[in-house]
Amino acid sequence: MKRNKPFPMKPALLLFLALISLSLSAAQPKPQLERVEPAFWWVGFKNHDLQLLVHGTQISLTKPEISYPGVEIESVLTVQSPNYLFINLRLSAAVQPGKFPIHFLLNGKPVQRFDYELKAREAGSAERMGFNNSDVLYLIMPDRFANGDPSNDSRPDMADKLNRGEQYGRHGGDIKGMLDHLDYVVDQGYSALWLNPVLENDMPEASYHGYATTDFYRVDRRYGTNEDYKQLAAEAKKKGVKMIMDMIFNHCGTGHWWMKDLPCNDWLNADARTITNHRKSVQQDPYGSKVDKDEFHNGWFVPSMPDLNQRNPLMARYLIQNSIWWIEYIGLAGIRMDTYPYPDPQMMAQWTKEVMNEYPHFNIVGEEWNLNQAQVAYWQRGKVNPDGYRSYMPSLMDFPLQDGIVRAFSEKEGWSEGINRLYDVLALDFLYPAPADLVIFADNHDTERFFTAIHEDFSKFKMAMAFLMTTRGTPQIYYGSDILMTGRKSEGDGMLRKDFPGGWAGDKVNAFTGEGLTDQQKEAQQFLKKLITWRKNKEVIHHGKMLHYLPKEGVYVFFRYNEKETVMVLFNNADTAKPFKAAHYAEGLKGSNSGREVISGKQLDDLSSLQLPAHTAMIVELK
Repeated sequence: MKRNKPFPMKPALLLFLALISLSLSAAQPKPQLERVEPAFWWVGFKNHDLQLLVHGTQISLTKPEISYPGVEIESVLTVQSPNYLFINLRLSAAVQPGKFPIHFLLNGKPVQRFDYELKAREAGSAERMGFNNSDVLYLIMPDRFANGDPSNDSRPDMADKLNRGEQYGRHGGDIKGMLDHLDYVVDQGYSALWLNPVLENDMPEASYHGYATTDFYRVDRRYGTNEDYKQLAAEAKKKGVKMIMDMIFNHCGTGHWWMKDLPCNDWLNADARTITNHRKSVQQDPYGSKVDKDEFHNGWFVPSMPDLNQRNPLMARYLIQNSIWWIEYIGLAGIRMDTYPYPDPQMMAQWTKEVMNEYPHFNIVGEEWNLNQAQVAYWQRGKVNPDGYRSYMPSLMDFPLQDGIVRAFSEKEGWSEGINRLYDVLALDFLYPAPADLVIFADNHDTERFFTAIHEDFSKFKMAMAFLMTTRGTPQIYYGSDILMTGRKSEGDGMLRKDFPGGWAGDKVNAFTGEGLTDQQKEAQQFLKKLITWRKNKEVIHHGKMLHYLPKEGVYVFFRYNEKETVMVLFNNADTAKPFKAAHYAEGLKGSNSGREVISGKQLDDLSSLQLPAHTAMIVELK
């Protein structure tokens, strides 16, 4: 067979082609590595899979390589943006803590390197105890509590600057301020701290509230550093105070670093022009339309908060790992999940299942801001739902009871008004699989300040606090409620989040020392402290059973009891004194006719002759 001779290339053509190749090579940017998330991990988890998000210019052109015993690259995923890689690792059960390089190869040659570390977990990490009914939570908005480090109040590399004169401006509170005043929290008796979000919110305005995250692995630099946050949690733990982290899976802020370069087209839901309908009832509605449900889940919360698509498996894994990373890094005892019903329900069920699998005694509380008990109960672990949805969420914020507390102590008594509100809310506890696991409260950072809501009636305040500390559930107190801070929601959310007096140099009133407080504010502090301190070791309040009676003429009575002890709690919400009709409460008294009243410390030798003053609560340890 005759073969054709190869066509000889002229030297000029060869030179031309070489120049084109060099030009194309020069035009192609060299892959650059900018971040790896999570930047480190731990050995010893039940789940041996680890996904790394790798971001950097043209990083998808590279091939990652790892050589470390017990670490295997199972797969490497590229996405629509050439600036991302997702590396799926498998960690063997026997893998040891240590450091190793991840080499990123281009044409077989390493062009980038990242030194990764697998850390050893603290002893007993998996068995950590979450917050529970023995705790009283103290909710703090970090920007408004105390300014311990004025040097970080504003930063040249962040847009939103210090402006204490503006209710939506940053006021300078930080982690150092909370650390400086940790003894106040301890002295008042609180055993758990829930902080509104402390992660980076690099947004042009109103960044103080923390709910528009711009970096899921970084504390906002105006609060401090990741290490500062870790130190606060460690110091709190030494003093017997647990740390609860506020997290948001539904959305991030428009200033998030990935908004300039999304990994893929379905990283977010919809766009800023599509706002959620906020109609949470569509989720459980047996007749609900798909379009209504899609609008609820896929619409953005507000235009400045892009809606994350948890149905994307890469996003889902990113968020799940991020929460476990913070639990392990900080030593958390709990998570409060913001806007719990808004993200994809199946992903949220998977998240709670995985977290509780790694930490069986941990606790998570979800925010379902809904006054309908049936819709709140839908999300709690153990609930059998008609649509088959199964949740693993241990706790929820009890908004129906919060609304009942406000109405009970702000309304005139009526057939269903006033103190009857408390009875009616608790009477529907059969809807919950575990009503005692709910977090109960009178106000928080989103609601009207409680003292304002009850028309600044101090006697009603004391009654409400007595109820919170004795009914079922885990109580939460909002910072400032302990000194009767006021704030009307109609005047703006910033008015619900005023600065805690004494947290700033030059404050004329100091709630930490009592200087400048009114006598009533001091009494409120001491009243709460006494109740919280008493409650701390009361197993009968933490886990005891409950028996309550229909309110009559403004008088509401319930009992908390176990095999060892019975506590009777009485409220007279009427405008006049009322006699205690002991015979009516025989089932709860079980023959007791004397006891010690906790608030006054008085001995009550004959309950049958007890008179209940108007607008008063009594807590009686029965003999």
